[in-house]
Amino acid sequence: MGAEIGDFDDLVRRYRRELHVYCYRMLGSFDEAEDHVQEVLLRAWRSREGFQGQSSVRTWLYRVAVNACLDTLRRDARRAVPARLSEPSSAAAGAGPSVAAMPWVQPYPDSLLDEVAADQPDPEAVAVSRETISLAFLAAIQLLPPRQRAVLILRDVVSLPAAEVAEVLDTSIPAVTSALQRARATLREQWPDGRLNWAPAAEPDPGQRRLLQRFIAAHEQADPEALIAMLRDDIRLVISPQAGEWNGRRQVGDALRDGMTALGQWRVLPIQANRQPGAAGYLRRPGETAFSPFVLVVLRYEHGGLAEMAAFEQPSMFAAFGLPDSL
Repeated sequence: MGAEIGDFDDLVRRYRRELHVYCYRMLGSFDEAEDHVQEVLLRAWRSREGFQGQSSVRTWLYRVAVNACLDTLRRDARRAVPARLSEPSSAAAGAGPSVAAMPWVQPYPDSLLDEVAADQPDPEAVAVSRETISLAFLAAIQLLPPRQRAVLILRDVVSLPAAEVAEVLDTSIPAVTSALQRARATLREQWPDGRLNWAPAAEPDPGQRRLLQRFIAAHEQADPEALIAMLRDDIRLVISPQAGEWNGRRQVGDALRDGMTALGQWRVLPIQANRQPGAAGYLRRPGETAFSPFVLVVLRYEHGGLAEMAAFEQPSMFAAFGLPDSL
């Protein structure tokens, strides 16, 4: 056993978050990524005596992670999403597939992504840049067959050489090249506005921060019209895991007027998720005294307006964002 793997605790500290992000991309679920990275580390511990040092520890751990995720995806028919399930409507042209059709998808806290960027040099830091962790990218790659998804992430995001990806997947370099070409073609079709060179996007500008402040104020002041005034004509609203999807300013506006104030009063805190601005909504229902966790919303701004609101009614995720359990 090589000296590099001698201190397993050091390996866990160094690679755990990076492996968690990989499993998250493969599975789409923050919670399931947590389960899988624990399984990956357990498998790695059990097989550590067989590590011969012929590849890097990082490549070896990725092989364990890939196999764990592929095992799950083979067993889970729920994720067998037809490639044509979500065609962009005219109202949401270019926005890509919708997470409304993928009830397992969850947001990822930026504070945890920062752990990878801080601890690892390029190219690992690029692996958590905004474009490659956005909800649009995540939704698009969920439509890829699992092995193509694995190849795309390992080659175009993690930046492993083709020979290492072939080793990870126990296949040939030509097979990796072919799978990558097919995955890129599908991604271009499903997410036409996305990029394949993965240049990190700019941080939110002051205008975007002002829009987030207006978003929060509209909810806390129970003013749906103020929120509707922020919407682009091609706005898309998605409420996961159950409620559904609305496209276009008229549809989304009607939904906001009907539902924004129906449940009770709101308090809203700003968050960052998937390298996008967002908000954590706390709800106080009639007769209650405290505001309780209710929804996490990830926002996409374009050209001075709101282009997409992805709402996740998953109060259990508030802890992952370091948010209080009541207000």
